[in-house]
Amino acid sequence: MSARSLKILRWLSLFAALFAFGLVMFGAFVRLSNAGLSCPDWPTCYGQVTWPQHAQAVAHADAAFPGRPYEAHKAWREQVHRFLAGTLGVMVLLLALLASWRKPRARLAVIVGAVFAAIGVGLYMRGEHQWSSLLAVFAIALPLFAAVRLPRPGAWRISVLALAVIIFQAMLGMWTVTLLLKPVVVTGHLLGGMTTFALLAYAALRFAGVGAADNRLADLRRLVTVGLVLLFCQIALGGWTSANYAALACGYGPGSFPQCLNQWAPPTDFHQGFVLWRGIGVNYEGGVLDMAARTAIQIVHRLGALVVFCYLGWLATRLARRGLRLYAVAIALALVSQVLLGISNVYFGLPLAVATAHNGVAALLLFTLLATLARTQPRHDESMFLSLGRR
Repeated sequence: MSARSLKILRWLSLFAALFAFGLVMFGAFVRLSNAGLSCPDWPTCYGQVTWPQHAQAVAHADAAFPGRPYEAHKAWREQVHRFLAGTLGVMVLLLALLASWRKPRARLAVIVGAVFAAIGVGLYMRGEHQWSSLLAVFAIALPLFAAVRLPRPGAWRISVLALAVIIFQAMLGMWTVTLLLKPVVVTGHLLGGMTTFALLAYAALRFAGVGAADNRLADLRRLVTVGLVLLFCQIALGGWTSANYAALACGYGPGSFPQCLNQWAPPTDFHQGFVLWRGIGVNYEGGVLDMAARTAIQIVHRLGALVVFCYLGWLATRLARRGLRLYAVAIALALVSQVLLGISNVYFGLPLAVATAHNGVAALLLFTLLATLARTQPRHDESMFLSLGRR
């Protein structure tokens, strides 16, 4: 691989990571503004590439989908989100192609996987869902296999892996609509977006040469990895809380935090609160759980936040003592900001701007840990990158 190609990889991965962060924020805005089902079909919106805008098109949309009256102020949000997701998909495809270009088998797997994904969307729109699903499986498996077998350093493999993840993320987006905001799918969609951002951000960091001169930070690497696992679990809990409309299960205003419904031990139903799979065909918009189940979800989310806060606070202290003060400060600032936003969500009744920022800062906290992880990895010499590209 030439120095020019490596430079393109650096900038493309950086731009894709920034774009993915923006998409995570906008996706949270769409979900939190209750626009997730504002387009009842996929990938079109009331049968249109964009969304109905003229009176005749709106009347046709209402007639075609009588169970879902058209709401212009919501439909554009959902469809723009899909356009942005498609744009990111193209970026990731270019990144995967560039990372695998000099390896014919890997390059072929990436190209065929992308073609299968495109054909699968077309088949889905024609109603041939079984064939569409089969092609989607191959579309995910091919770049996944190519990433595993690619004889390149981690950043190259991650760039190809991101393509498999974003194809699966597109399927989750489809299921979010077709399964009527099923909580396990909505939560998976959030995790898929965070995973896509994490992969692209980590690849950008490694392409930029972030790393250590030796392996003396290996013990910190293990601690950071534990922090990433805990944070990922907490993000999943946050997604489950949002998908089940449990963010205000403890009420809002005085008595909602640190207490719940003005009690330290309110009625809860942990079993019903964490049933992952419920019936198909149920419209989950607005939630279907009773208050005790939603309260259980909210309490578990708070307990998870306490665990993450304590661990990452301790980790920041440990990093500062080992000379990684900038990373420690970044983690601490993002962590405190995230906790304050979470408390503000409850206390002020889930303002849209605050709730959206809560998702964004979660992604930033994730990035600080990824940057720390990259910093604890041995730095690869650029000349080794170039020599690997010539093989």
